[in-house]
Amino acid sequence: MNKIIYAIEGLSVWVGRAFGWCILILTFSVSYEVFVRYVLNAPTVWAFDMMVQMYGALFLMAGPYALAQDAHVRGDVLYRLFPVRWQARIDFLLYLLFFFPGMLALFWYGMEIASDSWRYKEVSWNSPARIQIYFFKTLIPVAGGLLILQGVAELLRCWKAMKSGVWIERLDDVRETEDLLADSDIPKKIIG
Repeated sequence: MNKIIYAIEGLSVWVGRAFGWCILILTFSVSYEVFVRYVLNAPTVWAFDMMVQMYGALFLMAGPYALAQDAHVRGDVLYRLFPVRWQARIDFLLYLLFFFPGMLALFWYGMEIASDSWRYKEVSWNSPARIQIYFFKTLIPVAGGLLILQGVAELLRCWKAMKSGVWIERLDDVRETEDLLADSDIPKKIIG
């Protein structure tokens, strides 16, 4: 079961890292647009649409990554006080009742939106550049599918925690600054 969980998490992490490069493209396009608009007085017609699509792609495809890294915001005032088995039961139930219906709706209606967009060869109405957006709308059901897949991994993780009373480790990717400092000698040098 761990192999399945880690394979799904590995896919989510890989997709998140790949789409993380959108932030670099977004940064360069915004910088370019600001430069040509205010220094050269020659704004582009395509920059706004491209920025919206890059941000949207980043936002959509970061969801499975954040779920795989347990990085979503959680109101865990009481939750963290519960034993692991009860945490797993709560998570399992919440995934079944709320997460999966929402993600199935995202996937289903995203498929309809994307297929309509492809059928019409939809273009942006925000600018005279008329940039094609049906490629971008395809990411909606893809993100929904990846979230469903990662949700299956989370259910399996909960199932194992309900049986064993221990959460299995997540794939190590990024770490919070507090965790990095706790593992280093810097606080010891400052204090002592």
